[in-house]
Amino acid sequence: MTIYRWPMTMAMSIAHRVTGTGLYFGMILFAWWLLAVAAGPNAYATFQSVVGSWIGRLVLFGYTWALIHHMLGGIRHLIWDTIHLLEPGERDWVARATLLGSVTLTILIWLLMYFTTGGLRS
Repeated sequence: MTIYRWPMTMAMSIAHRVTGTGLYFGMILFAWWLLAVAAGPNAYATFQSVVGSWIGRLVLFGYTWALIHHMLGGIRHLIWDTIHLLEPGERDWVARATLLGSVTLTILIWLLMYFTTGGLRS
């Protein structure tokens, strides 16, 4: 393994699969949120205390990144399905753009939410 260098497209393909799996398990959080909202103020307060902790926010940040990265990976594949950006240099460029775009969009979304909701509360 030390003499072989992974192409960027292979790394992004693996990342796409990993983020898809992460989104699958992240739906547990979404279901918990829905159940907490339906169950009333005490259940929702419990949910808020868990996701409001530093570890909960880290998990939500990772979930946000996984969602954005998986979406951009799907768009990348849609572009490839139209027989565009398939040359070796173009494939690497669009794979790097997927990674950079997902990180940038995740940070922008969190900054936007931070400034529009009045900052961190907990």
